[in-house]
Amino acid sequence: MTALTSLTIGAALELMRAGEISALALTEAHLARIEALDGAIGAYLTVTAELARSQAEAADRARAAGEDKPLMGVPIALKDVLSTTGIETTCGSKILKGYKPVFDATAVARLHEAGAVLLGKLNMDEFAMGSSTENSGYQLTRNPWNLERVPGGSSGGSAAAVSANMALASLGSDTGGSIRQPAAFCGLSAIKPSYGRVSRYGLIAYGSSFDQTGPLARDVEDVARILGVIAGHDPLDSTSMPAAVPDYVAGLEGDITGVRIGLPAEYFAEGLQPEVEAAVRAAAAQFEALGAEVSEVSLRHAEYCLPAYYIIAMAEASANLARYDGVRFGARVEGADLIDGYKKTRGAGFGDEVKRRIMLGTYALSAGYYDAYYGKAQAVRTLIRREFDALFAEVDALLAPVAPTTAFAFGEAMEDPLRMILADVLTISANLAGICGLSVPCGFDGAGLPIGMQLLGAPFTEARLLRLGAAYQRATEWHLRAPDLA
Repeated sequence: MTALTSLTIGAALELMRAGEISALALTEAHLARIEALDGAIGAYLTVTAELARSQAEAADRARAAGEDKPLMGVPIALKDVLSTTGIETTCGSKILKGYKPVFDATAVARLHEAGAVLLGKLNMDEFAMGSSTENSGYQLTRNPWNLERVPGGSSGGSAAAVSANMALASLGSDTGGSIRQPAAFCGLSAIKPSYGRVSRYGLIAYGSSFDQTGPLARDVEDVARILGVIAGHDPLDSTSMPAAVPDYVAGLEGDITGVRIGLPAEYFAEGLQPEVEAAVRAAAAQFEALGAEVSEVSLRHAEYCLPAYYIIAMAEASANLARYDGVRFGARVEGADLIDGYKKTRGAGFGDEVKRRIMLGTYALSAGYYDAYYGKAQAVRTLIRREFDALFAEVDALLAPVAPTTAFAFGEAMEDPLRMILADVLTISANLAGICGLSVPCGFDGAGLPIGMQLLGAPFTEARLLRLGAAYQRATEWHLRAPDLA
């Protein structure tokens, strides 16, 4: 039998339903692997071993009584940006050290309702600000394919845990590529849902008009299983759309003959690692072989995505992070008076990257600069959204690289904030426009590092993207490879 920690969710559910393995045995196997490997990987900030065992035992009792749920007994882990009742939730920041929410995020509550088992909380760039997980206030997370390389960010812990078989799947958050890029760096499948598809309630905010929660897993089918559980309208989130949620798993078998796929010329520009471009173009040829129609298209406003995104995102970060003052929750540094306490708490609690983004965002929102920066960026965002709308009238999906390069070495981009920002240059447009994006493995570079492609679709067309991704994975084997961590 395949090692329990190497199973897909679908395979694990089959074995549990057949009585060949128990949820407790599956959970114990994952806890043992975390114990053995996470000292080297650094994916987990908190391991909830006793909770996981009790949830697994409850799943086994319920299954024995004839009950069945979509994720019953499946061990999953969560990015530490999602609120969990009574479990420390830090956002990778020292300013939230010791903070234990009194409620679950809606996505987390839906996982519990579906019978999932929570293994723990995962490392991340502080407040999701970064592309390598080097900005965590606690520890480095290493890429299981090469321990000297970053796992991507900001959901680096979410990607590393699944890639190293320390969870069957995980949840991350994507503000500008933070699900898709680490999935690509670690050889996983993952989706950034359309804005409004998954509730943001309990997802601690970085950029409120960008943030979305989504799953990372071994293959597209597992991604579809989890998305089907966490998606759907939530009255607790005013931005949650009351749109019907399709049966994503049932839709995976559909034919892709005649599906129109566009290759945006601007996403294959100078600076792209040659092996990345070759792999994505080979994927385009594979889609043609499967019956899709592939053509070149253009996004004329692509060059404006990066500046528009960072102005708006930093402005939203400035507003959202104003609440961390040491008074109501998290860490506190005493001062001579209230204002001095604020300054000392925020000075000690926030890392350099978070401080940088707060200051830039505050500047962009300040009197005399608001119209020139924030207002102009919002106008550009509207143009970008309209251009995507026009493109999706011509094609059904876009195909592009996820990142310009494969996983880079630790320290390579830390001294150059602009270089780190450019790691997101191919992903941020989806967040600006509120569209959905699926990351799928499509090859390896000469150093043995995974390469990821992304399929982008119009809002609420996740089912089509998943069908395309599943068709590609039925025809290829990139997603079946795993890092050697012996």
